[in-house]
Amino acid sequence: MNREQTIKYSEGTIVDVRTPMEFMGGSVSGAVNIPLNEIPNRIEDLKEMKTPLILCCATGNRSGQAESFLSRQGVNCFNGGSWLEVNHLTSQKS
Repeated sequence: MNREQTIKYSEGTIVDVRTPMEFMGGSVSGAVNIPLNEIPNRIEDLKEMKTPLILCCATGNRSGQAESFLSRQGVNCFNGGSWLEVNHLTSQKS
C-alpha cells in the first residue's frame, strides 16, 4: 500500500505536530496533536499507537523533522506533509 492509500484508508495513526493553537484552528478528524517539541518526551506514547504513524503539520517541514527523529528511534512512521493534504486524502474514503 502506498503513502496516499495508507492515509486514505486510515491504516495508521495521524499525528499532527503543529502547536496546540494551530491544531485548534483546524485539523484532520481523529488526529492526535503532539507538538514537534514534545516528540522526544512522548516516544513511549507514540510507540503504543497504531502504526504507521502518519505525521503532518502546516507544510510538511516539521513533520519531516519528526519523521527523521522517530525513524531513528525505531518508530514506523512517514511524513504525510501538510495537514490539509492529509485531510483531503482521508475525506476521499469510498
